[in-house]
Amino acid sequence: MSDLQTSGKQTERFPIGPQPQVTTLSPDERKRLLLALTELPAQFRAAFAGLNDAQLNTPYREGGWTLRQVAHHVPDSHMNAYIRTRLALSEEAPTIRPYDQDAWAALPDMGGDIAVSLDLLEALHGRWVRLLSALSADQWASTFVHPEYGRVYTLDGMLASYVWHGGHHTAQVTGLRERKGW
Repeated sequence: MSDLQTSGKQTERFPIGPQPQVTTLSPDERKRLLLALTELPAQFRAAFAGLNDAQLNTPYREGGWTLRQVAHHVPDSHMNAYIRTRLALSEEAPTIRPYDQDAWAALPDMGGDIAVSLDLLEALHGRWVRLLSALSADQWASTFVHPEYGRVYTLDGMLASYVWHGGHHTAQVTGLRERKGW
């Protein structure tokens, strides 16, 4: 099994399986994942198409976030990843600042129109992919330290993680839609 594939039990919480643990990508894997990162905003937007307020306010699983919170969370998370990318490229193995995603999900702006966040994700990915596509092989090995997880991430590993992250949350939305017949 490739280190990019996910394995393990798929659940409502983890509909595409657990996050892959990747350190190094081949040029072909990197190209494939950059394409996936490029396509993610349109796929994510399509997952929400036609949902009404009551549907958006439905948790994707018992005890989970609402679809509206998921719509706002992905751009928040990917903005942090974009900044971590820039830090890794401009500093020597910086220690990044984690954030409390559950506290962010409870902030008042999470109740707003998801179109703003869907547009933000599209613009952010356009800029992020442009940056990543210009990196040299050596730059892909740039690292940052995530103190919450006690791990050093390469930019290759981060790319694999965030492609998974976007697909993971997209699948949470589409999975609920399938279960509910929306």
